[in-house]
Amino acid sequence: MAGHIQDRWYKTEPDANGKPRRVKTDRHGTGMRYRARYIGPDGTEKSKSFPDRQKRLAEQWLTSTAADMARGQYVDPKASKTTFQQYAEQWVATHTTEVNSREAAERRLRLHAYPYIGTRPLSSFQPGHIRTWLGALENKVPATSHRRIIFGTVSAAFSAAVDDGLVAKNPCKAKSVQRPKLGHGRVVPWTASQVFAVRAALPDSLRTVVDVAAGCGLRQGEVFGLSTDEVDHDGGWISVEHQLKRIRGKFVFAPPKGDKVRAVPLPANVSAALKAHTEAYPPILVTLPWRRPDGPPVTKPLIFAGPASKHVRVSHFNDHVWKPALATAGIIRQPALGERYASAPEHGMHALRHFYASVLLDAGENIRALSQYLGHADPGFTLRTYTHLMPSSEGRTRRAVEGLYKAAPKQDHGPEAAR
Repeated sequence: MAGHIQDRWYKTEPDANGKPRRVKTDRHGTGMRYRARYIGPDGTEKSKSFPDRQKRLAEQWLTSTAADMARGQYVDPKASKTTFQQYAEQWVATHTTEVNSREAAERRLRLHAYPYIGTRPLSSFQPGHIRTWLGALENKVPATSHRRIIFGTVSAAFSAAVDDGLVAKNPCKAKSVQRPKLGHGRVVPWTASQVFAVRAALPDSLRTVVDVAAGCGLRQGEVFGLSTDEVDHDGGWISVEHQLKRIRGKFVFAPPKGDKVRAVPLPANVSAALKAHTEAYPPILVTLPWRRPDGPPVTKPLIFAGPASKHVRVSHFNDHVWKPALATAGIIRQPALGERYASAPEHGMHALRHFYASVLLDAGENIRALSQYLGHADPGFTLRTYTHLMPSSEGRTRRAVEGLYKAAPKQDHGPEAAR
């Protein structure tokens, strides 16, 4: 058995004849009697106290501790008193080198985890605490997809705590804890008439953003960060090398999502729209930090500008430009006097990427190429998102077999042939 049990109420000392005898200590009858002591894996002494008549319990605790160390499942009792928020704040600051991912993870934890489970010590977590938190989260965050992301972030923090030896198990992975299920909603792409109706409702200086997003599949930040040096009109390509990103309330230039620099085909009509736009609205030079608010300054000749010849501020664009255009096009309702526009996440600029994907799939483009043009990390994600928009395999099968029979020589399969 690892360590030993100290009896604080008695001590052994020699009597007059030099023989050992047990005598009461000054602490006899007060406080915890037994202290179980052992040397931890880090070489320091650990201990836990037990009351009178619980020596057997102290021995069992030491035995269990020794078994945990032998199995590699030992957890330092003092370290496990760290609260979830204390640990998660340290973890989120170091779990990735991508500042955008850190910012997103920190925001999810700060808004949706710390208020509920932040003050609880790591060692005290049980699956029931996670189930209770998920119930509260369902009332706060209606979107299942968003809850899945939040849950994934919390589970990743617990997994890191397991790796660091602060907890023995991840409570998020218990069988009784059900991860928020994927929603069953399918992407419903806009029609061409909706796309052009929204385009017509935008200010003339920003109409071409629809051409770039719907005709090349760029994300909103990639559109507003698009610079003249990324557009190759002669070759027919757009090189997506950076985006306009907001971090901690400040705008920066940053690599595209997932650092996936990519080349996207530039259709002739989108090229013509961009040329006409830059003639009417010359590009503006914008200097912003690179990658993080304290990053080195970078200057880009941006194609699209906001008020006062500065870069487009996305939140202002969404609320004061995009939503009014949606309402004018009849996609969302016009608010009553004094009301704000209703939330319409499915009709953000991302809807133009869905339109782009639907057009390419309808034209027969393959999933791998579409995934590359959209900048997805995994073609499987593209397939799961847009598979229902692909031409049906049943239709292709019928056409293939019909074509085979049309090409075959005529044969008589009438009654006489059966004799």
